[in-house]
Amino acid sequence: MRSRLGLTILCLSSFSSLLHAQKTEAPKKRVASLALAPIVDKAGLPRVLIIGDSISIGYTLSVRQKLDGKANVHRIPQNGGPTKNGIANIEKWLGTGKWDVIHFNWGIHDLKFMPDGKRQVEAADYEANLRTLVIRMKKTGAKLIWATTTPIPQGDLVPTRKFGEVSEYNQVATKVMTENDVAINDLNAWITPKLAEMQKPKDVHYLDIGSDYLAQKVAQGILQALASAK
Repeated sequence: MRSRLGLTILCLSSFSSLLHAQKTEAPKKRVASLALAPIVDKAGLPRVLIIGDSISIGYTLSVRQKLDGKANVHRIPQNGGPTKNGIANIEKWLGTGKWDVIHFNWGIHDLKFMPDGKRQVEAADYEANLRTLVIRMKKTGAKLIWATTTPIPQGDLVPTRKFGEVSEYNQVATKVMTENDVAINDLNAWITPKLAEMQKPKDVHYLDIGSDYLAQKVAQGILQALASAK
C-alpha cells in the first residue's frame, strides 16, 4: 500500500514538474515566434534590419517597442548562427528592399567547440567571413552597426556546451569593423556589469530584464545611426 502511495506521489510530482516546464516554455516559444515573424512597414518610416543569433531574438520585440513610430524594425526570420551561415543566407536575408540601418552580430556560434575539438568557425575564417559579409551589406547603402558578442559564463553550461574566448573574437571583429568604418555597439561592455542579475544561470541567454536592457542599447545605436543619415 505504501509503495503504491509513494509511486502515486512520485507520478503526480513528475506530472506537476512537466506542466510547469510546458507553461514556462510556451511563452518563450510564443515570444520567439513573434520576433521572427515578418512585419508590415508603416509608410514614411526608415527600415531597419536586425541580424543575429538567439540573443538578438530575445531583444527584437523590445527594440520594436522602443522604436515604435520611429522605424520599421525587421529581423532575419531565423537564428543567424555562425558567420558561415551568414555567408550562405545573406542574399536571402537582405532581399531586394531598401535598408536604412543594419544592426548585426555573429560570434557565439562561431566560438562553439565542435566534436572534433575545433571551434565551429576558427578565428581566421571568422575574420574572412566578416569581411565578406561587411562588403556585401555595405552595397545596400545602409548604415551598418556591429554589436559585440555578449559574455559567456565560465564553468559548466546548461545544456552542456564549450566555447572559446569571447574577447578573442570581439577583438577580431573590432579590427574588421574599424578598418571598414562600421559603427560598433558594445553590448558586451553594456551588459557585463549587470550579468549577475540579468543573465540566466549557466546560460548564454538573458532573463526578460536582461533582453530589455540590451534592447535599450540596440535602440539607442539605431537612433544614432538614423540621425547621422539625415
